[in-house]
Amino acid sequence: MASMMRMPALLADATEAILSKWLVKEGEAFVVGQPLAEVETEKALVEVPAETAGILGKYLVAEGKNAQVGLPIAVLLAEGEDAAEIDKILAGTPSLTPTPVAQEVAAPVVAAPVAPEPVAPVPANNGRIFLSPIARKLARELNVDITLVAGTGPDGRIVKADIYAAQGAPAPVVAGNPNDLVPHSRMRKAIARRLTESKTTVPHFYLSAALIADDFLELRKKLNEWTTTKVSVTDLILKTVAAAYSDVPKANCIWGDEAMQFFNTVDIAVAVATDNGLITPVVRGVEKHRLDDLAKVTGDLFGRARDGKLKQDEIQGGTISVTNLGMYGTDEFYAIINPPQSMILAVGAAKKKPVVKGEQIVPATVINFTLSVDHRSIDGALAAEWLAAFSKRFENPMWMIV
Repeated sequence: MASMMRMPALLADATEAILSKWLVKEGEAFVVGQPLAEVETEKALVEVPAETAGILGKYLVAEGKNAQVGLPIAVLLAEGEDAAEIDKILAGTPSLTPTPVAQEVAAPVVAAPVAPEPVAPVPANNGRIFLSPIARKLARELNVDITLVAGTGPDGRIVKADIYAAQGAPAPVVAGNPNDLVPHSRMRKAIARRLTESKTTVPHFYLSAALIADDFLELRKKLNEWTTTKVSVTDLILKTVAAAYSDVPKANCIWGDEAMQFFNTVDIAVAVATDNGLITPVVRGVEKHRLDDLAKVTGDLFGRARDGKLKQDEIQGGTISVTNLGMYGTDEFYAIINPPQSMILAVGAAKKKPVVKGEQIVPATVINFTLSVDHRSIDGALAAEWLAAFSKRFENPMWMIV
């Protein structure tokens, strides 16, 4: 029988979300588990799968519109049902005011400039085209064919500026004087709220270690000579973090209002930069993965994070985050804990520095690590014990292959 599809509660404290895109057309059949719509939360674009098979009878919320959690966003029909069932179920819902579906936005007229010949993107990643959520939305609004757009972002990813360039027009420039205002995105607001709450309510303290990375980086080089899936520095750091928890299991915990919660597996969040802001997908059960398998998991997870294709359960959980600014040349930094996690490990750049070995000063590659810790759940001595375990394993990485 006909039923209502309602806006799901994708975040614990969310009261509304944006219906970003319908993935199934009105009148089109779908199967169990098939994504029906993309919903924009404060953290990511999330695909909403079908719980049963059926037919999408009628949109009740247009693309780009807000909807309160729990309110109907579409009418779903069973096989064999027709439009009469739509009218019947809508008539039985007097409080429902359907939002008219938005019409396709025509591309704005751009005067004078002659558009350059579109350059086809390099068919990397098995021909798949990667683009940011903002670029995808802008391409729809401006009627730009993304298959004819050359991406200039990391690994050929299409970003917002590429969409404007495909039309032969520069991206809008914000002059920067006090009268020019750029509205905050939902994700930007969420980042501001959560990190302000963290910094003002979580008692942070910090521990640092400058670690010699030559053996660590050499191991990665040797591993990648034999593996088909390339292992990243992040993959090796995640394995080292997980091993430190196996050495110091008391640190694998988070603070709760009524009790401490301890975990038997190691789930690690990793900070990934996107056009919308920072997102932290969670790698589950890191201690159980072989390195080549872990590289596949992180490659898929981080790629979908940049594309706004994460599922809700992939951005929740974990007891620690890892954030790396080394690629920007940053020596060291102090990161803010991502609640309700207990720690965040900040990774600096690998740089050649003089170090003392025995009685000699010799050159070595050094990486600075800074651990931010929630003092409510982890005391200084326990945090120091964990960082010592991490340091020992990082500087002596052969344990990864035995």
